[in-house]
Amino acid sequence: MRCPFCGNEDTQVKDSRPTEDAAAIRRRRFCPACGARFTTFERVQLRDLTVVKRNGKREPFDRDKLMRSLQISLRKRPVEPERVERMVSGIVRELESTGESDIPASMVGELMMERLKLLDEVAYVRFASVYRNFREAKDFENFLGGLGDSEDENGEED
Repeated sequence: MRCPFCGNEDTQVKDSRPTEDAAAIRRRRFCPACGARFTTFERVQLRDLTVVKRNGKREPFDRDKLMRSLQISLRKRPVEPERVERMVSGIVRELESTGESDIPASMVGELMMERLKLLDEVAYVRFASVYRNFREAKDFENFLGGLGDSEDENGEED
């Protein structure tokens, strides 16, 4: 592993342990050239996934892109980073467990919507507004109408 500070390729592992969700290995590393310490996370990849866009374009699945999308939706929301990490790992595991290498972009989007709705409704609406391409306030009204179905007119739960 290359040192992110000096570029030395001969770094040493000082400690290795699984993450809490066991989806990755956390390694503490040391660079003998510059003395820097840093952490890496290594994940097991079951298969190479390819995302097939609506227009037919294909691109390699990018876990970091998924994480960035979620972080934009969750900006300034009170959600712990560990919960987001577990959510992303769960989505990736579910995609890998389909047995398919080609994954429709719509499947990724719908999985993200399902998980965000459970995690944080504000982030869910933010993500949906981009994913479903809301163009007018009416689009938000229609979408939000489905969120309040479990409350009566006084705002009380059924």
